[in-house]
Amino acid sequence: MPIDAATALAAPPHVRELAWDHGDVQLYHLGIGAGVPATDARELRYTLESRLHVLPSFATVAGDGPPGVIGALSRPGVDVDLARVLHGGQRLLTHRPVPVRGRASAASRVVAVYDKGTAAVLVLRTDVTDADGPLWTDEAEIFVRGEGGWGGERGPSGRPAPPPDTEPDQVAELPVREDQALLYRLCGDWNPLHADPEFAVRAGFERPVLHGLCTYGSTLKSVVDTLLGGDVTRVREYRARFAGVVYPGETLRVRMWRPVVPDGGRSVRVAVSAVERDDAPVLADTVVRYE
Repeated sequence: MPIDAATALAAPPHVRELAWDHGDVQLYHLGIGAGVPATDARELRYTLESRLHVLPSFATVAGDGPPGVIGALSRPGVDVDLARVLHGGQRLLTHRPVPVRGRASAASRVVAVYDKGTAAVLVLRTDVTDADGPLWTDEAEIFVRGEGGWGGERGPSGRPAPPPDTEPDQVAELPVREDQALLYRLCGDWNPLHADPEFAVRAGFERPVLHGLCTYGSTLKSVVDTLLGGDVTRVREYRARFAGVVYPGETLRVRMWRPVVPDGGRSVRVAVSAVERDDAPVLADTVVRYE
């Protein structure tokens, strides 16, 4: 069986060293669409090294080596066709603000394998620490078509919750450049699904699609800029489920609701859709928790 759940879960953490500097941060910010208008002071905090603040979602690409989806597929007990793989969801918990320059150790392991019948879901958790202690934790949910049916635990429902039925507090529209996937690939995710038309067709898409984590980062930037006064250090947790694809050249509509949650914390509910395809859902179950 291409996925051996017992082997994947029993494997020790894969530990790698991460290092990054301002250039890596700036490339990531440009890859998710920052820098327009180029001279706007609100954009320069993402693009100019003397003013640089790090959007927390940079954590998903920090350092060398395969992040997210590719990283999960290189674990013991996992041997699948990349064309059958989709990124199902992402959760990021920040313990401290991400520094502009850093060195850290990342320990990654598969913490869950779910049998959905016609597919499998892997959950890859990565804990990152530096000399001062825990820095961030992220979890990637990897959906592998055609790999279920062995009788394993089904796991939580994959059905996304509907967005609030009230008018959003804020709405932003984000144009996606035709070359945005090609630029974002330079951050380290070389999956050919995002660049090779023939591979995209084999994977079931009409043409290459934008990285889910690119949409993930663009959405967080929109929330920070719109509702958090541009203060990246206020973000504590960010989670989203990838509900649909984005094609380069489309426009993202980001709807934001800012409720006060019952436990006294503060959060933003977000729904993202593709404007040109009748608001087809792109990100669902999306929440930004902040201070």
